[in-house]
Amino acid sequence: MTNARKPVVFVTRKLPAPVEARMGELFDTHLNRDDHPLSRDELAAAMQRADVLVPTLTDRIDAGLIEAAGPQLKLIASFANGTDHVDVDAAARRGITVTNTANVLTEDTADMTMALVLAVPRRLAEGARYLANAGPGEWQGWSPTWMLGRRIWGKRIGIVGMGRIGTAVARRARAFGLSVNYHNRKRVSPETEAELEATYWDSLDQMLARVDIVSVNCPSTPATYHLISARRLALLRPEAYIVNTSRGDVIDEEAMIRCLEEDRIAGAGLDVFENEPDINPRLLQLADAGKAVLLPHMGSATLESRIDMGDKVIINIRTFFDGHRPPNRVLPGRN
Repeated sequence: MTNARKPVVFVTRKLPAPVEARMGELFDTHLNRDDHPLSRDELAAAMQRADVLVPTLTDRIDAGLIEAAGPQLKLIASFANGTDHVDVDAAARRGITVTNTANVLTEDTADMTMALVLAVPRRLAEGARYLANAGPGEWQGWSPTWMLGRRIWGKRIGIVGMGRIGTAVARRARAFGLSVNYHNRKRVSPETEAELEATYWDSLDQMLARVDIVSVNCPSTPATYHLISARRLALLRPEAYIVNTSRGDVIDEEAMIRCLEEDRIAGAGLDVFENEPDINPRLLQLADAGKAVLLPHMGSATLESRIDMGDKVIINIRTFFDGHRPPNRVLPGRN
């Protein structure tokens, strides 16, 4: 970097040790040693003195915080793939650049999506929970009618959002014998459609009414808020399952809960929730009843992905302070 003074970098959550060590070498880095979620006042204080803020998806960097930031804050280098937690437009008005860690979570998130696609119909969580809680001699062994689930092979999956993650999910689904259907703002290339033998649906409504498993893989934007609405949930058949590893607010969670409670859909596999970190108690009851598999937002939680994300953050910061455009700059109006 050409600057003699190291930029002051404030990191809002604890990162993997190799990432923190490298950031400490390169920058005047302030770390969150105990990994506590920062309050709004703590975020505001950090933004008053930092040149670079490194938030995560749990930090809401809204227009109010950005307007109150110190004049030295020039970069918000988000440790996240999405940018719905940062008001990019407000940052642009203040002359603050925003970056993210795009394109490093694809395979890990697709793996977790496929794990939920398998776990819900095959009742994997129920089976594991039963044995963990069974007393000595309580389980009597295999039985022809014990823990019956539903077959995956030959079923139809409908992917909502055929970007990098959706396409990676489609490849995995195809390997498990699922017929791939998808809805997207635009069709993927003919080569990708041919590879996956995928069917494109211009109408999301029509696709939802015809698939056995719905996988939500689109980003959270104003246009996708409650995209899977109460009306659209009503289009699903009673035998259908829904899986979400994207963002909780893409689904109308209250409407989905009612569908599960009333057996209007067969089950749900969720790694994200509409009001994280709060989880609706009724969802926990549904999980206890075997109608839902719930995970604590761990879709991208591999050491490899977190280190890759840290590397992206470091590259974005170094590039910015070398006077160049960061490779993962997020433009206003596109988050």
